[in-house]
Amino acid sequence: MFRQIKDTVLTGFGIGILAPGLLIGIAWYIMHVVSYLAKADLLLICCIGVNALLLKYFFKQNKENTGRGVLSATFIWALAFFVYKVRQ
Repeated sequence: MFRQIKDTVLTGFGIGILAPGLLIGIAWYIMHVVSYLAKADLLLICCIGVNALLLKYFFKQNKENTGRGVLSATFIWALAFFVYKVRQ
């Protein structure tokens, strides 16, 4: 699936921002529709954890620069989650 992408940090950063972003959007909607899941922050953590799977995949494919971009995006998502929890 990701074999034809270029091995650049910017590509990895884009993938690392978009993949959890879509999942967090879906989880956020579910958390607001289902009242039982309103405090289920574990859903958000799992969405960010998807980047760990992407990181492992890119390093196995010897695309280290793409993996570095995914890793940097993971740190940004973790910081955003931390800010979200502090402001609650």
